[in-house]
Amino acid sequence: MYLEFYGLRERPFELTSNPKYLCLTNQHQEALSNLQYGLSSAKAATVLIGEAGTGKTTLIQAALSSERCRHVRAVWVNNPALTRHEFLELLARNLNLSSSASRSKTVLLEELEIALRETRGRGVITALVVDEAQSMSVELLEEVRLLANIETPAEKLLPMLLVGQPEFGVRLEQAELRQLKQRVALRCELLPLNLRETSLYVATRIAKAGGSAVRLFTREAVTAIYEHSGGIPRTISVLCDNALLHGLALGRQPVNQEIVLEVCRDFKLSHHALRPLDASHPSPAASVSPAAPAMSAVPPPAAPPTGAVPPGGAPGAGAPPAAGTPPAQPEFRVYFADYRDVDGMQFPFRLRRATGADTTEETTFDRFRINPKIDPKKFEARK
Repeated sequence: MYLEFYGLRERPFELTSNPKYLCLTNQHQEALSNLQYGLSSAKAATVLIGEAGTGKTTLIQAALSSERCRHVRAVWVNNPALTRHEFLELLARNLNLSSSASRSKTVLLEELEIALRETRGRGVITALVVDEAQSMSVELLEEVRLLANIETPAEKLLPMLLVGQPEFGVRLEQAELRQLKQRVALRCELLPLNLRETSLYVATRIAKAGGSAVRLFTREAVTAIYEHSGGIPRTISVLCDNALLHGLALGRQPVNQEIVLEVCRDFKLSHHALRPLDASHPSPAASVSPAAPAMSAVPPPAAPPTGAVPPGGAPGAGAPPAAGTPPAQPEFRVYFADYRDVDGMQFPFRLRRATGADTTEETTFDRFRINPKIDPKKFEARK
């Protein structure tokens, strides 16, 4: 509907698991490598954990369609809220076993092992992919564990990929599932995106749809999308798609922050508490304003001891101010890219500081004092 207005070949924010639109952040690249390795080398069990909407299914599709997994045949179980009998029946049907296998567990196990040995002999790995694994009952998870025992002396014949939300990771710590946990060879997790990753996500999808991100969204609009989506890719796509539709109705290009906030109100999305960054995820500040200079992290000057004589100064120059006179405080102005929640209080986390005329580095500080040599008008205070 808005393709011609924004110069796009196709809609960039469809809610489908299309690996073409996969945005490979550092954490997604790491998870993708784990999935490819686990499937291609027939590891007993690989676990992928992530909140709903973080792109788990898209990542699995990307792994299965990659060159490393060209010899992997996946058997999908997308709705594991089944009884044990229904699960075995579904497994038999997806593996093209006989009708008797769907009625008898003994027949199923016999035919399954024969089929797995035949396909492995042709160089094909059959893998069981279970999505929404947090919905599986303990009995069904035990059935999955027993299927993982099908093997030769040298290799597993039915490697598994168990995908679920964080609740599944918690369940794996339960004593009754300890035997399944022991079979997990690889485990990876997808976290919500930070601001820089959100900017990359939006720009990547727009570029693959034939557009230019700077022509579709302002920087402030992307920041608002990040703040109200909580960094969840699915929610980001919903906001972007609706914001583009609103922009078309208003004849606005690029979409600005006001339009995004209106969409957020329509969807009743409030400002989320955003996750702090860690060393493995670069600061989003560089993405939001890559050309902007930054600040110098200068600690507050320590008060000299009473009676101290500063170098080159007169005696008494370093004495504390007279009683009743508040001590002079250095000017502090806080600039940040994210918050950290500490006992209910919000603190800025991971800022940028100047290290030279045109270079910056990122450090974790709670406060920055502005270097008088740097023009503060060039900075943006972000709340």
